[in-house]
Amino acid sequence: MDHRLVHDRYIEQCSHPAAALYLFLVTVSDAKGLSFYGDDSIMTRLSMDFTTLETARANLIHIGLIAWKKPLYQVLSLDTVRQQNVRISMDKPLSLKDIFKQAMGAAHD
Repeated sequence: MDHRLVHDRYIEQCSHPAAALYLFLVTVSDAKGLSFYGDDSIMTRLSMDFTTLETARANLIHIGLIAWKKPLYQVLSLDTVRQQNVRISMDKPLSLKDIFKQAMGAAHD
């Protein structure tokens, strides 16, 4: 597992089911981050109902940790997620609070 999940605070944005789904997908995905496990198999292996799986998947997609197009999941590179976040933050003015928050986050790297 990549330590940036904690250092860059991705894990703080994940619900428990989303974290479980992410761990599962990282474990079963191939070298390109692809997993062909279907929803039924994932629900069985993680003891999740469909609504919980949908919510967990949406959480991970929103954070930018995975991509999904039925039936294929892809675990995304954290480098890509970080670049997207930097690009998004450059599109709008930052408050001093946001600047200090980013600086404090960078101090943990």
